Amino acid sequence: MSITIPQLIPKVKSLNPLKLYFTRNLSTSYSAATKNKKFNIDYQIFLKEKSKAKIISPFHDIPLFSNEKDNICNMVVEIPRWTSTKFEINKNMKLNPISYDLKKNNLRYVPNCFPYHGYLWNYGAIPQTWENPTLLNKDTKTYGDNDPLDIIEIGQTIAKQAEVKQVKILGVMAYIDEGETDWKLIGIDIHDPLASKLNDVEDLKKHCPGFIENTRRWFEIYKIPDGKARNVFAFNGEFKDRAYALEVIRDAHLEWKKLITGKIPKKTDKYDIQVENTTLDYSPYKISPEQVVNSSELKEFSEPEDKNKEPEAWSYIE
Repeated sequence: MSITIPQLIPKVKSLNPLKLYFTRNLSTSYSAATKNKKFNIDYQIFLKEKSKAKIISPFHDIPLFSNEKDNICNMVVEIPRWTSTKFEINKNMKLNPISYDLKKNNLRYVPNCFPYHGYLWNYGAIPQTWENPTLLNKDTKTYGDNDPLDIIEIGQTIAKQAEVKQVKILGVMAYIDEGETDWKLIGIDIHDPLASKLNDVEDLKKHCPGFIENTRRWFEIYKIPDGKARNVFAFNGEFKDRAYALEVIRDAHLEWKKLITGKIPKKTDKYDIQVENTTLDYSPYKISPEQVVNSSELKEFSEPEDKNKEPEAWSYIE
């Protein structure tokens, strides 16, 4: 699925095109702050760059790579493992806070499909990537889903919501969701005890027996209790390897780069993306965070005391 981009890097043969597009390569510490109360539909989690105490966009301001040389990606955790409340980086709000994924102004939960409970992994997004809904993928023959790339992190630690993890990419799978390609990258926290043993999809079969089969089944059935059909996979459910996954990431980053620099419009009849950011000097959409949120409205992020509002019942799937 490799693409050439001679118009951008003419006569360059020895360099990896992926490395020419990233804004920063340094690991940065981040913190989170909240606006409004959890379990209210207007609850929002904003990310801050600790060193400057500045509100940033988790979609646009956090660099794709924490270590470009070794292809170590940043991951923004939206949904910790074993939880079921659906959160997402909100591409429709300025500075893209993490907020509830709502349906008819109601909180959404992923069903507990027996024997699973909530999400099987830490679930999140890769910053500075975008699945362009106007671009037809030559392998899946469908269009992008208009979101940052999703990633499941399979390490042993249950992540904190809004945490920024450094992850090694292992592979990728995809299913076709209402005619759109929905990529699911697989990665592991570089600090996890298994990280040194896992370098590609094949290593999962050796060191994490059952992972591939259960992950595939979870994605196949999780919408059934809500009255929807089983998900249909691209590639007959095959997990693609690390090299393929890195190409998926590269392609999605290039589309994001066009968006954030104004090379393509931020709003069309197919999508409407809030592209405001607070750190990207090359972007025409750079703003001051005070234009979006008043710091006096924010509180330091903390895990809520009441974690019992999520559904606990199992759904049984044939």
